[in-house]
Amino acid sequence: MAPFDQKKAYAEQEDVFFDDGREIELLHFIYRKPDIEEIRGSPKRVLEAIDEYGRTKKFLMNVGEMKGKIVTDLIRETKPHTMVELGGYVGYSCILFGDAVREAGGKQYFTLERNPEFAAVIGSLVELAGLSDIIKVVVGPSDTSIRRLHSEGRLKQVDMLFLDHYKPAYTPDLKLCEQLGLVREGSVFAADNVIKPGNPPYLEYVRSSVEEKLDRIGKTTEINGTSGFEDKTAKQYATREGEEKLDSQIQGDPHLIYESRLVESYEPTGVPASLSNPASAALY
Repeated sequence: MAPFDQKKAYAEQEDVFFDDGREIELLHFIYRKPDIEEIRGSPKRVLEAIDEYGRTKKFLMNVGEMKGKIVTDLIRETKPHTMVELGGYVGYSCILFGDAVREAGGKQYFTLERNPEFAAVIGSLVELAGLSDIIKVVVGPSDTSIRRLHSEGRLKQVDMLFLDHYKPAYTPDLKLCEQLGLVREGSVFAADNVIKPGNPPYLEYVRSSVEEKLDRIGKTTEINGTSGFEDKTAKQYATREGEEKLDSQIQGDPHLIYESRLVESYEPTGVPASLSNPASAALY
């Protein structure tokens, strides 16, 4: 793992670290820059402007350069036609990854964001970056949005999935994609924050054998709420959006197994972190 460049570190994460007006402040910060016309149409320049705000003004819960590179390398390697992101926040990751998907020959990038205000910020910055042709912002709870995109025929297959949203939703949303037939052999997933703050149910699921998953069917567990998850992000979302209710009855496709590995990296603040990268799905 390459060392972290402290000169690129974001501002320290506070107790309240999003949804306090900083996302709209970010838009004003970028659009007031004297070189805004040079930024327009350049994904790289938009990302640099977001990073500048995160370093000099207030912390932003972005994937950051170092973890971002892990995923963009995966995109260049696997060349997904359709990529889906769960949890868009201000659009940093979808601009970074959507640009990489387009460069790799891909055609569709869906970013799913529950908070409509954040989704509006994403849309503005995606348009500024010149990526509106490939990136589509979908507003609403992740499971509802996945079902709607599928029923409308807009989402038929997920070649790559980036999970960076409500942590208890990682496993049921993956199972939902399996159940709808969106996951195929060779589908690739990258899941953020599986070590810090942690996501034991997701890691257990993607590392389980067919026999282990079949044995769990019918043995439902409580997955609603934040119990068992040290996730301040989820708790802060709940104060405004309400606690997200998850479907514990989704069984997924137990015959899909994954090759899974952890990749060490850093948060944009310089704190060590990991990405879970199930390199591929296979049917057994």
